[in-house]
Amino acid sequence: MSLREYARKRRFGDTPEPGDDAAPGKRGRRPIFVVQLHQARARHYDFRLEMDGTLKSWAVPKGPSFRVGERRLAVEVEDHPLRYADFEGDIPKGQYGAGHVDIFDRGVWSAEGDPLEALATGKIDFVLHGERLHGGWKLVRTAQVRSGKPQWLLFKRDDAWAGDLEADDLLDGQGTDANGSWEGTARATGKRSAKAAKKATPAGRPRARPRRVDWAARAAALAGARRKPRGWKPPAPQLATLRAAPPAGDDWLHELKWDGYRLLVDVAGGRAKLRSRNGLDWTPDYPDLVKAFEALGADDATFDGELVALTPQGNDDFGLLQKAISGSSNAPLRCMLFDLPSLGGYDLAHVALEDRKALLAELLGDADPVLALSRHIAGHGAEVFAASKRQGMEGIVSKRHDARYVEGRSTTWLKSKHAQGDEFVIVGYTAPKRSRTGFGSLLLATHRDGALQYVGRVGTGFDDAMLRHLAARMRPLARREPTVPLPAHVPFRPRDVTWIAPLLVVELEYRGWGKEGLLRQASFKGLREDKGVDEIGDADARGTTKRGTTKRAPAKTAATGAARQRAPAADPGGGLPRVSSPGRIVYPQLRITKQRVFDYYRQVAPLLLPELRNRPLSLVRCPDGVRGPCFFQKHHAATLGGSVRSVPIREKDGGSEDYVYVDDVAGLLELVQMNVLEFHPWGARIEDVEHPDRLVFDLDPGEGVDWNAIRAAAREIRARLREAGLEGFLRLSGGKGLHVVVPLAPKADWATAKAFCEAFARAMEAQAPQRYVATATKARRKGVIFIDWLRNGRGATSVASWSLRARPEAGVAVPLAWSELGRTKSGKDFPLDRALRRAAGQRSDPWQSDGWREALRQTLPEL
Repeated sequence: MSLREYARKRRFGDTPEPGDDAAPGKRGRRPIFVVQLHQARARHYDFRLEMDGTLKSWAVPKGPSFRVGERRLAVEVEDHPLRYADFEGDIPKGQYGAGHVDIFDRGVWSAEGDPLEALATGKIDFVLHGERLHGGWKLVRTAQVRSGKPQWLLFKRDDAWAGDLEADDLLDGQGTDANGSWEGTARATGKRSAKAAKKATPAGRPRARPRRVDWAARAAALAGARRKPRGWKPPAPQLATLRAAPPAGDDWLHELKWDGYRLLVDVAGGRAKLRSRNGLDWTPDYPDLVKAFEALGADDATFDGELVALTPQGNDDFGLLQKAISGSSNAPLRCMLFDLPSLGGYDLAHVALEDRKALLAELLGDADPVLALSRHIAGHGAEVFAASKRQGMEGIVSKRHDARYVEGRSTTWLKSKHAQGDEFVIVGYTAPKRSRTGFGSLLLATHRDGALQYVGRVGTGFDDAMLRHLAARMRPLARREPTVPLPAHVPFRPRDVTWIAPLLVVELEYRGWGKEGLLRQASFKGLREDKGVDEIGDADARGTTKRGTTKRAPAKTAATGAARQRAPAADPGGGLPRVSSPGRIVYPQLRITKQRVFDYYRQVAPLLLPELRNRPLSLVRCPDGVRGPCFFQKHHAATLGGSVRSVPIREKDGGSEDYVYVDDVAGLLELVQMNVLEFHPWGARIEDVEHPDRLVFDLDPGEGVDWNAIRAAAREIRARLREAGLEGFLRLSGGKGLHVVVPLAPKADWATAKAFCEAFARAMEAQAPQRYVATATKARRKGVIFIDWLRNGRGATSVASWSLRARPEAGVAVPLAWSELGRTKSGKDFPLDRALRRAAGQRSDPWQSDGWREALRQTLPEL
């Protein structure tokens, strides 16, 4: 389902519900859920989970039940826009869904694995972190359909949050008492046994402290404590200075260095607010943490810690944390607390660290396990550092036992890390800031799939002499053209980069890779005069086989994505993902397995990648093959793979969402491994998403239209485009019709491009209404060809050349020369095997022979 169905059912001028184009700014990083009580003609609860930029929605007539295994009917309805999560009020009579809507509960949720894939397979196992709904739940699709809508079953998992009650029991403020237990409901309903009540209030749930402590008095008793002055503000975080080894002596406290996100918590008036190291408000994303802090009983406090995700073995894992935040892992989160800058109205910044930590330990004495004390060992720094390596930790932080809390970097907090090391190529540098000389940071790259690829920056580890030396070495290598493409999400402007020829190699220490495929916490170690640039990166990607013989590297492609080459018959390089379930049948009619699909995309990658590289993508994923449910995906998710990139793109209201793109073979094949069959790129590139560089007219035949008429229509469109000064290029769609693709210099904006395409299609309809229609309504398309111009709006997509189609015949969208049109018989003339033979035997690019390169400079005529 899509927001198109949501919009079709509503008249937005007559209903207060948000429009279908209402996309909120990025309110947080974790996917949300909302449950709304809808007093419509038939009273029900609307259960909504955020997935891929919309709210997937179910109507649950009786509401969720907390009884283990008690199944509640949940009828799948149309997707709703994210802003609907905030909607409360009255839908007027005569409008779809007329009646009153209240928010029953909201929060964040997560699943184990890809939620969209789980939705498609009909089984979603998930965890809720809300105000009323918590713990594990499950949605299972049945074989039943009601009024054309799939039916599911919703039920509670057996965990500490299960109990003998249901959603209606939690209405009218009877959900929990002031202490966070369920006893208020038990007294109000009288429905639960003592055993059920005991089960519904587990030890791990936030609850009242058994004793009331005067934390202000405890804080005031510490040496150095000062009452907060008027206008006091919570401090910025204290930061540690990197050292190769921990300090010796008993004056130092040594803690594990946690690999997560820094988290600061301010409690005022008993209400907790969570903020990141950079001051971002993370409060809505972590309701469990908020409850745990508010349940401590401290009305006024400031905490400093690290948010981490734990593996089953109890270790922290940064990659797992990113998955948990994105909603694709149920890994337990912990806030490891290591400092207490204020408490009970007192500023503790001048109190000795060991006294602050002792008070923090007392405060956390019986807290929810989601809050934990980051413990320390006094002295024995070398032994603690060695033990942290055996434990698989990032390193340790050493702190002076008597240190006060100071904002910014200090020498009373020292960090020592166990780092990875490797060599990288310098491709550019940024200007120095403030008192620094030489340069600010080095831009780095490595070889992947036959070309240098940007992997991040390094700005630490240099002394003054090295800054001057490297600057002198790089100046003569300066060049005007970019050495490598930069991702759109880099936190600096490309025009601030001085590019250099890729001739210098450096060795770095770093702490793994971030989700964007960039180096984390890199530190400079030295120049590698003994290493050549051609030695850096994957050997296969540089054009050298594992036996040491040379093979031809893939040709470089033009920035416009126009350059193509002959597809290789062999594997294009190493470092590719493994194929899970290789024998799974994807196309039953042709007995095509997942392995054959993977092999197809691997072999045509040099032809397909120029169509996809650095363009936002919409993906068609079919986890159970083309006979099973398939779904579109356009937003990035950590489950898609480490080489699959994300780019933030501005939405209509000024917020942004992370969209998917790829820039190499590894990213492409990771998507195929995740059951992507179709690739639909934007008509613009990530470096300039507001100006299209290609348009597509899709000729979609209605019932009764033969192939000769479609071929004639393609030729006529080409002729009319030429009259407008534009050249079009031909592609079989892989389905029923043909595409005419129009390359452009990226100058016009989307509104202009869409207006031109609509005017062009309507002119064709006006000229020959017996043959063409420019309206999508199916009732008007019988016996005529729909000239689909709607694919040329911002965010709209069309299938890429060389992409498979998710249809029984396994057709491929193949580019053709105009001279080949007369030999075609249908839009799916090239199923997988035939398309592969064409790719392998193709001597030249058919679009290049028709003048593609020259057409890249053409612009739209004025309307």
